[in-house]
Amino acid sequence: MKAARPAKARKPARTSLPRETLTFFRELSRNNRKDWMDANRERYRQQVVEPLRELLDALTSPVLALDPRFVITGRTGMNFSRINRDIRFAKDKTPYHARLYVIFPNSPDGEGGQLYIGISPDTVTAGFRIYGGSNIKNSPLGKIGQQRALANPKWLAKQKSRLGRKYESYWHSMEKGVWTKNPGWPETPEDWKKLRAWIVRRAMKPAAATRPSFVREVTSVFRSLVPLCQFVSSPKWKP
Repeated sequence: MKAARPAKARKPARTSLPRETLTFFRELSRNNRKDWMDANRERYRQQVVEPLRELLDALTSPVLALDPRFVITGRTGMNFSRINRDIRFAKDKTPYHARLYVIFPNSPDGEGGQLYIGISPDTVTAGFRIYGGSNIKNSPLGKIGQQRALANPKWLAKQKSRLGRKYESYWHSMEKGVWTKNPGWPETPEDWKKLRAWIVRRAMKPAAATRPSFVREVTSVFRSLVPLCQFVSSPKWKP
């Protein structure tokens, strides 16, 4: 009888990002060219793609515990932003984003509210966001979020009181065809009628992503902000 092989040790679950991930984005911001990326493609896979996928895996159970309707497929475009920039109509012709997002959308088409993590050379963010897109009237923000905000101003005021000192909030409107950033919380009916996007987030120093407590800290942020995500786009929201 053959001796049993020793069990292969399981790789510990990722609770943070390696410093090499942040170093890669810093170097990319200084060398934003196709030839540099081509020469560092394998490094990008090992130091950025794989750690971010492991981070997604580590956050999957906590996020689904908050709301099982969050969509987690592991696909770029759904749970990960794209590093390639669309430069067809952009003045800035650098080919790559020097930052990436890990995204948890609460709708299969990805157009509703989202919990997210942003990783860049200068800052790490964790928060909630929603964009109305080009057709605001037919988007979850237009059909659900705006109508619900107009009908529940006291609930929104309570959330601002609960979260306002801990999180940065800003929203976007379209003013004479120009995308305009507005600081603070959208509060008045006029704000919500103009609103095209809303972001509530906590900004941290990049080193925060390398701490063993990073997944726990992000989960705490998500737990605080998931009511906003449900409010602006979930048909089954309850006050």
